[in-house]
Amino acid sequence: MTCDMYTPGSAKLNNGAEVPLLGLGCYDPANPDSIGEAILVAAHHGYLHYDTAKFYENERVVGQALRKSGIPRDKIFLTTKLWNTDHHDVEAAFDESLEKLDLEYIDMYLMHWPQATMPDQRFKSDDSIDYIKTWKAMEQLLKTRAGKVKGIGVSNFSVKTLTELLKHAEIVPAMNQIETHPYNQDRDLVRLCQEKGIVVTAYSPLGMALSPMPEDRDIVSVAQATGVTPEQIILSWNVQRHVVVIPKSLNPVHIEQNMKMVKLNEEQTQRIDAIANDPERRCRRFCPAYDPQTDTVAGWTYEQLGWEKP
Repeated sequence: MTCDMYTPGSAKLNNGAEVPLLGLGCYDPANPDSIGEAILVAAHHGYLHYDTAKFYENERVVGQALRKSGIPRDKIFLTTKLWNTDHHDVEAAFDESLEKLDLEYIDMYLMHWPQATMPDQRFKSDDSIDYIKTWKAMEQLLKTRAGKVKGIGVSNFSVKTLTELLKHAEIVPAMNQIETHPYNQDRDLVRLCQEKGIVVTAYSPLGMALSPMPEDRDIVSVAQATGVTPEQIILSWNVQRHVVVIPKSLNPVHIEQNMKMVKLNEEQTQRIDAIANDPERRCRRFCPAYDPQTDTVAGWTYEQLGWEKP
């Protein structure tokens, strides 16, 4: 059996802008500059959404590739992020990213993690500033850098940290970028974001390298029934729950393949949903920032972050 394929559209942000539901993740820790060629391939196939960060050490390469792509600037949706060591000087960090990207403006500027870290010790938290103060500084960007930044949001915020932030925010974040996929569904968080008008973006939506998800028995079964790849099923499942996906790939075949989604029926959707209830505990995060040896991320415990232990 095969199903009709479609290319996903966009989601509306609370600032009125549209963000494509499919984007290209630009993080390649092994070779940050390698993403340039992948961007050109993605642009050729119609990708308009690109996600990078100061931490990825390739903002300049991303900007160069997007200028070379020939895509009109007003058609591109570009995200970059404030790194943990820059919470004390948001404006300077933003200006640095904008200068490196050299693309007139940034569509979405995210706080990469809620915790600040020490400039010389990136795994030691800096408790002299909290994410509420950092968010206030990001809100000011919309005034001091008007026209240079279109929207602001957060990343790696849980129900706990997002709920606390919303008590103090004058501007509701437009986006929360989190690791979410069939093995880490974060249903309560996705629901909270959507109730508050915050678009959820899934980083590592296929897991990291050597992820077991493409070999998962339930995902493979649905893929076989629909005549597509397990990766397409995983991405389609997230998009179907109105979550933006930004898979990273350097493989031209995969870049093109990731564009093609399939509509899952109720039974197929429920089968993947049920992975979260699996007594075999298939559920897990793949982001290497989550250290299972210490149950910490950049100096914060899972409890501080508001995440359950794996």
